[in-house]
Amino acid sequence: MAARIDHAVTSGTFSLDGQTFDVDNNVWVVGDDTECVVIDAPHDVDAILEVVAGRRVTAIVATHAHDDHVRVAPQLSRATGAPVLLHPADRVLWDMVHPDEPPGGQLHHGDTIEVGGIALHLLHTPGHSPGACCLHAPALDVVFTGDTLFAGGPGATGRSYSDFGTIIGSIRDRLLTLPPQTVVHTGHGDSTTIGAEAPHLPQWLARGH
Repeated sequence: MAARIDHAVTSGTFSLDGQTFDVDNNVWVVGDDTECVVIDAPHDVDAILEVVAGRRVTAIVATHAHDDHVRVAPQLSRATGAPVLLHPADRVLWDMVHPDEPPGGQLHHGDTIEVGGIALHLLHTPGHSPGACCLHAPALDVVFTGDTLFAGGPGATGRSYSDFGTIIGSIRDRLLTLPPQTVVHTGHGDSTTIGAEAPHLPQWLARGH
């Protein structure tokens, strides 16, 4: 039973700093026929459970705690029995969404999550938010970047708890050092590769905000 990646897109809203936007979010599910890990739990529990397809969920990993990535995380946790894992630096954002339901565990740089016979390596990549994280699966030549790196550039840094210089440092030091063939599965929109994005770093640096 080889490990595989399953995918869904769910639609909802993102709210921060008094503004609300309509968004489509990627949900990534990694595992084999028996068990899986869910990466982000945005808007629709039923859509996520459809991708899970009855498998045992060992963890729900939040790439960060903006509401469009964790809106249904506690509900999904109750439905599957799996803990929601979050980097502690994003607890301030989590508490804005779920003040009475703490996450079930913490993520730290260097952690390894085993699922379906492969390892997911946790990379702390702050900038879009203080506790933003990515998951690198070397066996699959894939990195799940949440809102840290997209096809075309870094994630947004124009809102509270974000910083442009920090996200550029995270991308330069912890993502662009991955093999160029590594597929980048993002929190929103199309996938890309490390090799496709790396040449644009000087442009991003020049662009600033």
